[in-house]
Amino acid sequence: MVNSRRLARGYRLVTRGVAVASAAMLLGAATAGAAAATATARTGSAAQARAAAAAQSNGSAAILGDHPVGFWYGTDSSPISISGPQPYREPVIGGNYGGYIGMTGKWSTWLGCHVSRLAWSSANSQEANANFADHLGIGTGVYWFMGGPGVDPRYNGSTSEAYAWGERQAARTLSDIANQHVTYRVVFMDVELPEVGPAPDNGWNSVYTSPCSGRVRINHIPTAVDRADFNGFATYLTRHSSYKAGVYSAAPVWKAIFGTGVDSLIPNTYEWTYTGNTSSLSHVPNGWCLEGTTNCAHFFGGQSRGGKYALMWQWSGGGGTFNGHGDFDQIDANLTP
Repeated sequence: MVNSRRLARGYRLVTRGVAVASAAMLLGAATAGAAAATATARTGSAAQARAAAAAQSNGSAAILGDHPVGFWYGTDSSPISISGPQPYREPVIGGNYGGYIGMTGKWSTWLGCHVSRLAWSSANSQEANANFADHLGIGTGVYWFMGGPGVDPRYNGSTSEAYAWGERQAARTLSDIANQHVTYRVVFMDVELPEVGPAPDNGWNSVYTSPCSGRVRINHIPTAVDRADFNGFATYLTRHSSYKAGVYSAAPVWKAIFGTGVDSLIPNTYEWTYTGNTSSLSHVPNGWCLEGTTNCAHFFGGQSRGGKYALMWQWSGGGGTFNGHGDFDQIDANLTP
């Protein structure tokens, strides 16, 4: 998601060392005809049918969309070059550009710490929204880079204060969203252990002398306090807007923060995972697995790939992997609220 993102030692389990591949997914003219039929059936969109016809006229075509039906390729965070004219195309791997998820804000910037700029691309958001207006993909979604209780300026160790801290972050998120053209109805809390300043764990496992100090005051936060922060954000968001609460994280990270008990379970929360990601683009997703491999998405908090809250998979470029281009996502629009 963010290029500088890394996990604390022992928390990140990812596939590494795979050579970057940028081979285009090309089909012959006969396959292009089949792709055209599949594309039209997916959404009933005249725009997608036009894209298929144009591809056939060239004698070959990139795959017109993610699959199975209802899945889309997308990108997130920092800018990535998207080809045009409309319908815009997913870079490198082909297919219609199905969505963009950008960072609407983060706790450290909000509190005035000197950190990197937001991972947001106005161009990618506009391109995703243009396709969405033509019934292709989900348009623009957002996430908030969330602070744990340990970076709350008012931290006192109580669940009530942690809950209020989550509420304040949600309120700021809604204020930020008001300045963007957001079409996707799920807002994601970005819950991770980035190992970058000012707080390497974002305040989930340690309490800092002040939010921007980088100096640890207490080396432990109870899982119940962490969960209160999470609950405060989710409840405020849904009570004060029409958005649904979602979370971006990975199974090992989630366990390192919330443990394995009741505080770790989120059976009714939408999820976006990056577990099972890769630095390679030579195999593209089909559902929740990369074609021709055993590499698949792994969700967390008691949820699985077959669940109704499994929405997205950041399958390449994020979570510490590097493919030479950017963050690539798999989006299941069948489950969009």
